[in-house]
Amino acid sequence: MTKIRKCLMVIAAIFAMVLLGGIGQTVSANEFNFSVTPVRPDNQIGKSSYFNLQMTPGQSQTLTVTVSNTTEKTVVVEAAIASATTNINGVVEYSPNKIKQDKTLTYNLANQAKIPAEITLTPKSTQQVKVDVTMPNVPFSGVIAGGITFKEKDSDADKAKAKGISIQNKYAYVIALLMQQDSTRVAPNLQLTSAAPGQVNYRNVINANLQNPKAGYLNQMYVQATVKGVSNTSLVYTADKEMMQMAPNTNFDYPISIGEGKRIEPGKYQLTMTVYGQKDDNGQYSYQDAQGNTQKFEYKWQFTQDFTISGETARKLNARDVTVLPEPWYHSWMIWAGAVLVLLALFFLFFLLGKRRKDDEEEKDSAKKQAKKADKNSEKVAG
Repeated sequence: MTKIRKCLMVIAAIFAMVLLGGIGQTVSANEFNFSVTPVRPDNQIGKSSYFNLQMTPGQSQTLTVTVSNTTEKTVVVEAAIASATTNINGVVEYSPNKIKQDKTLTYNLANQAKIPAEITLTPKSTQQVKVDVTMPNVPFSGVIAGGITFKEKDSDADKAKAKGISIQNKYAYVIALLMQQDSTRVAPNLQLTSAAPGQVNYRNVINANLQNPKAGYLNQMYVQATVKGVSNTSLVYTADKEMMQMAPNTNFDYPISIGEGKRIEPGKYQLTMTVYGQKDDNGQYSYQDAQGNTQKFEYKWQFTQDFTISGETARKLNARDVTVLPEPWYHSWMIWAGAVLVLLALFFLFFLLGKRRKDDEEEKDSAKKQAKKADKNSEKVAG
């Protein structure tokens, strides 16, 4: 029985990593004090390890997730449901995060599914946790996508221990939850909504916001992006990336780095993008990859957008970029403006002093002339 539980824990950890798109490090079953296993219902589509449900409009049902405590202590597990989002790496996330929901999202999974916020597990115990889901009453084609997240609640001792630690590893099990009314495939319609300067990890980038406004996944994306300066044609930034994915009704900022230590220059720019989607051996669109192999795709989009970076925006971003050195004092317009003002003030002061000296000399000369004239007049009177 113990071996079976350990196997289930490892499998669940792998599921979590896959569904999250990877979390940057290996997660072993030993990192968890509990395990989760979804119980597939009769209306499950395929044999996937997550919930993929075929439902009718207005249908309600209860799903089951087996949650087990593998330790000799009481474990409290926090559970949450969230709609799927797409992060800046082009990876779909199924757990709660700070990514804003897209305006095209009609049905938020958090409103269509409910689960207890906390599950208390006594030592070596197992619970069948119920998840109540409801399909919207309105017929539609496409997928409502999201996930169920399970993570251990921090105890007071854990919170006290974590104080003063800037980076903490938090592990969670995430089970994707997909709901659809029919198997109709929704064709994607990718949009470029904006291009603007920004930052990723305190480093300057140009963000190209891509939106998937349809209720279907956009898979195996390959993006080629180039930003060129219009005001300064020597400025060229590129960013190519493949094997990305977008969740239904989501958007994300595709970052185009301007390079470590480089300053964003104010001025006019133009962004050009080519995006391929959904690899298909019979696809009508193709490109040569870095290895010289031909890759074929079902979809292709091309975008062009002009944008302007103001001097104030560039200054603020450059000041926050941790790789950009502070601008030399003699490059600051404020220093030069101050120097010009000082020079003007000195010039005006010298001008006033010179004028006053000249006026004083003229007054002295005038006084001397008047004195001489007075002396002559006195001599004439005396004679």
